[in-house]
Amino acid sequence: MKATMMDTHLSLNHLLERAGRIFRDNTIVSRLPDKSLRRHTYGEFYRRTRALASALQQMGLKKGERVATLCWNHHAHLECYFGIPAAGGVMHTLNLRLSPDEIGWIAGDAQDRFLVIDDVLLPLYEKFKHLHPFEKVIVFPFSGAPLPAGMLDYEQLLAGADPDGFEYAAHDEHDPVSMCYTSGTTGKPKGVVYSHRSTVLHTLVACLPDYCSVRNTDVVLPVTPMFHANSWGMPYIAVMVGAQLVFPGPHLHPDDLLDLMTQQPPTLALGVPTIWLSLIQTYDASLKAASPNAGRWTLPKGLRSMVGGAAVPESLIRAFDAHGIWIMQGWGMTETSPVGTLSYPTAALKNASADEKYRRAAMAGLPVPLVDLRLRGDDGQDQPWDGRSVGELQVRGPFITGGYHEAGSPADKFTPDGWLRTGDVASVDEQGYMRISDRTKDLIKSGGEWVSSVDLENALMAHPAVAEAAVIAIPDEKWSERPLACVVLKPGEQASAEQLNAFLLDKSLAKWQLPERYEFIDAVPRTSTGKFWKLKLREQFPR
Repeated sequence: MKATMMDTHLSLNHLLERAGRIFRDNTIVSRLPDKSLRRHTYGEFYRRTRALASALQQMGLKKGERVATLCWNHHAHLECYFGIPAAGGVMHTLNLRLSPDEIGWIAGDAQDRFLVIDDVLLPLYEKFKHLHPFEKVIVFPFSGAPLPAGMLDYEQLLAGADPDGFEYAAHDEHDPVSMCYTSGTTGKPKGVVYSHRSTVLHTLVACLPDYCSVRNTDVVLPVTPMFHANSWGMPYIAVMVGAQLVFPGPHLHPDDLLDLMTQQPPTLALGVPTIWLSLIQTYDASLKAASPNAGRWTLPKGLRSMVGGAAVPESLIRAFDAHGIWIMQGWGMTETSPVGTLSYPTAALKNASADEKYRRAAMAGLPVPLVDLRLRGDDGQDQPWDGRSVGELQVRGPFITGGYHEAGSPADKFTPDGWLRTGDVASVDEQGYMRISDRTKDLIKSGGEWVSSVDLENALMAHPAVAEAAVIAIPDEKWSERPLACVVLKPGEQASAEQLNAFLLDKSLAKWQLPERYEFIDAVPRTSTGKFWKLKLREQFPR
């Protein structure tokens, strides 16, 4: 039988055209370095994006060449998301929280030709520019500071381009549109390259009602950085449906985010657990009569919040729910575009108790459509979905990477039959809810039994005196390894190791699972994406 459907290639350009024609009056808000707000309509975004693409073509950008961005979350970065691939290039987001040496190495490995950079980040650029020579440096006047000689002004570049006469670069749906490097916690970072096809499919799937459920009437606050894992794909999702976007710029302190939420109330916000934990603690402290911030902030009622990047403690979900805000936890990786699972209440939970719903919400959730997952045991066999059996989480699907830029498909990352080895240890129950036990490198083997650092951390952070907790393994002559708990207490609170152990026993942890010792620290070190950086803790507490 002959094919019955048109062979129309999937393309980001379709999403851009749709936004410019249908949603031209909808709003994009950006917070500037001075904390003022700049507003654009989608119609302006459409013309500016086409102007950027036209300017890049005039500069000689060829198909498949990389254009790096070193930017915070704002409207010009969004223009790069669509303008660079529209010109035929590949947008490469550089992580501004990495060290200068790492940024320079990554730019060189990607062979970036041009760089688009915020003026406020030029001091960072000066520290790595010797490691990779960009042909052109285009500066977005984020703060309006004077530009150094020899650099191009982003706004002048757009003003001199022709958005009406621009023609999209010819492309195939498998052509690359963007790339992002992994965090590289166990070796050199690796480049993950996304295509038109993978990006559009991920956008459609993530937008489904049981997952991100983004609507045209939503106001979306993406706190997750656009320079890592494409801000979980939210820029593409929001543009596809024409949702209002509120970009926080460089101001990610809890006070700043609460100010922005009060001024521009979102209906959907995205962030990592560590930022959300600080935010709710700051807000709750402001409710006390003696607080200098009493009455300063209002949390939007009915706000939906997507949280990922690390395990979400049940205590955090309960804390937000007390204010009418529901947290949806998800799991994903740079390699998965990134949304792989999301926790939402299914029909089977309709009559479940509140405790059971919280328990499920604290799990990584159900796999999104088009993504297959399996748990591979040490014996090489698939583990059953019974909620108890654990194995290495492996995934495959049309928006899961099949290899890395210049590195191919190494055996430690891909199975012989083509599944991505995530490095996470997980279980899945009968209803399909996945629970991440740990990263393979973070599991603690004590006396022949596995101890989950994630379980200990989540249990400790449920204690009313604990602000943060990270658990690592330390060597032990008798048991091989034992857990060490690094704990940050809330201001003015006190708790002893004995009190915390008693609390853990009340949480149904066994005695042998309790931390061998506690270290009370001022703050848990974080990676460039806001996750707990356990490598630094291992260096600080080697035994």
